[in-house]
Amino acid sequence: MTTGGEIEAILHPFPGRARVFLEGPPGAGKTTLAVRRMSNLVQGYVPAESILVLVPQRALGAPYREAMWELDMPRGEVTMVTVGGLARRMIELFWPLVAEEAGFAHPAREPLFLTLETTQYYMDRVASPYIDAGYFDGLSIRRSRLISQIIDNLNKAAVIGFPHTEVALRLKRAWTGESAQLQVYDHAQACANAFRTYCLANNLLDFSLQIELFFERVLAQPVCRHHLLDRYRHLIVDNVEEDTPRAHDLIREWLETCDTALIVMDHDGGYRAFLGADATGAAALRSGCQDTVVLNESHVMSPAVASWGSYMLRSMGSEVRQQMSELPALSEADARSALYFQSHRFQPQMYDWVADQVARLIEQEDVPPDQIVLLAPFLGDALRFSLSDALARRNVPVRSHRPSRALRDEPAARCLLTLARLSHPSWRLQPAVPDVAHALMIAIEELDLVRARLLTEITYRTREGRSELTSFDRIKSYVQQRITYRLGERFEHLRQWLAAYVEGPPVDLDEWIGRLFEEVLSRPGFGFHQDLDAARVTSNLIESIRKFRRIVEPTLEQEAEPAGRLSLEYVRMVEQGIIAATYAQNWEIEPAGAVLMAPAYTFLMANRPVDVQFWLDVSSGAWWERLYQPLTHPYVLSKYWPEGKAWTDEDEFSARQMALARLVLGLVRRCRKRIYLGIAQLGEQGQEQQGPLLQIVQRTLRRMRKAAQ
Repeated sequence: MTTGGEIEAILHPFPGRARVFLEGPPGAGKTTLAVRRMSNLVQGYVPAESILVLVPQRALGAPYREAMWELDMPRGEVTMVTVGGLARRMIELFWPLVAEEAGFAHPAREPLFLTLETTQYYMDRVASPYIDAGYFDGLSIRRSRLISQIIDNLNKAAVIGFPHTEVALRLKRAWTGESAQLQVYDHAQACANAFRTYCLANNLLDFSLQIELFFERVLAQPVCRHHLLDRYRHLIVDNVEEDTPRAHDLIREWLETCDTALIVMDHDGGYRAFLGADATGAAALRSGCQDTVVLNESHVMSPAVASWGSYMLRSMGSEVRQQMSELPALSEADARSALYFQSHRFQPQMYDWVADQVARLIEQEDVPPDQIVLLAPFLGDALRFSLSDALARRNVPVRSHRPSRALRDEPAARCLLTLARLSHPSWRLQPAVPDVAHALMIAIEELDLVRARLLTEITYRTREGRSELTSFDRIKSYVQQRITYRLGERFEHLRQWLAAYVEGPPVDLDEWIGRLFEEVLSRPGFGFHQDLDAARVTSNLIESIRKFRRIVEPTLEQEAEPAGRLSLEYVRMVEQGIIAATYAQNWEIEPAGAVLMAPAYTFLMANRPVDVQFWLDVSSGAWWERLYQPLTHPYVLSKYWPEGKAWTDEDEFSARQMALARLVLGLVRRCRKRIYLGIAQLGEQGQEQQGPLLQIVQRTLRRMRKAAQ
């Protein structure tokens, strides 16, 4: 039990207990206490500009930003930042001191900080000659995924702290399969090395180079180090288990010099291990604090949900139980009241059952829609479309969030960029008939694919490298009746808007998208009207284009490219499968009254509790499997993997078991009232499913039946 003195040490630091390590399960109130500590420091006349709040990803800082807005801080503002954001600020400030020593070709010029999307753009430019020469020919993997994995290797080397030139060596030493894979690692290393050389030659700083420059050059300068450590005397670090080894090294040094510190850690975390998260290193920071406070009581889980989690944990094997912290309750009757499940033969039956249960919860039990989440290991297009359609037929609003997803795979983005092609004939990028039909189906409300295809085949014309849509009025009357005059009127409004733009002065692509969304697509009768996902994608696309212009425009100017080339380059980049950046506002702006559909890990990393969770397709093996990543390895490229040790099948099995356990218990700890399990005996391809998560559920139910006897 937590004592009043321990809580007082958290809220009001005092000599002897100024540096506190606060830990416990998610939902124990740790962040709430940390926010109150920040507020008390400011209200206690500590200069706000001397307080630093450090989080592993920007979205996790939302509670602190909300508290900042509520506080009156006339003497400055609290700094809320990630280690990556801190690195960028310090590099911008001390660039003249470190640029030449770091090997940049133009140290007198300002650096260009790359986003995730522009990093992929430049990596693709650098890697293209290698790919064209036959590198990676034996791999069955999208070009965009190949590019992103090379970038991932650079990032892991940076956040862990080993030279990026050693990535291939580490991967090869751990490889036990066919020898042909060793050459793949060498080819990936060659691309990574060439990219780093290109960045140094052009003053480009991707995330990996920012981290390396910060830790190896900026902090190596005494004046820079003292500026940082002396400026921020009061440190609050939240979700430290999701941060990286190098971040922990900096925090450890800070603890020796700061006036006060609060380090907050979730038990059984480390979900961002694939990004370098180091839960073991986070726990080691206890030794740098004067006091450790443990909060065990959850303010999220009901006793029923906690009991279900307890039974689940006992069904996962002794090795897992030894490494995971216990849940607080164990009652067979409680566990049964928290769990609802139903097995179905086919997936569409499962989707209908899920949609029925969601509608019932909202209509009969008054559960707010934004307190319901639908979770799957991967949120594929088929699952998303089927569930969205099933919920729409029951008048349930839904939104989805899918990070690490190519922009071209977002229907709204594909629609916008196809229409952009039609409005920019100078690009000479004629969209295919299926793409135009799909764009019209998305853009015009109630237009189904059959009529969209018919409308496209009649009105879409291409001649001499130019494409256009002809008038609906020129279609034969019996075909107009088949399409309907109401839909034809909407089509004509869209067509005239596009045609008017072609005749007028061109504008930047982001401005064009904003105008099309505001003047046409968001209006009643069009596809983006009241579509939360489409609005989000449009906003992200506009922001992506603006950042792309700011970074890439200097490169195109140096290459004497003509006006308009930048928009064309962006469209081509998207077509190659560029992975969208994760924008913080996707999580920070919670649409009222919408059910959330997301991958399970994405939901966990948002750290947001809800009343009801639906686990979809529990019988699928995808809950247990790792993504196919032939160019990288999250466990081998880690701080703790022994140098030269081979990665065996036993290691793979153990890693998957622990990852599944962390995932399941993380979800349980973020659920207040009830968990629904959707089970389909046959997968999307019609194969029988009996995945590890379903086996754990079955063992858990047997254990509960035995306890009831």
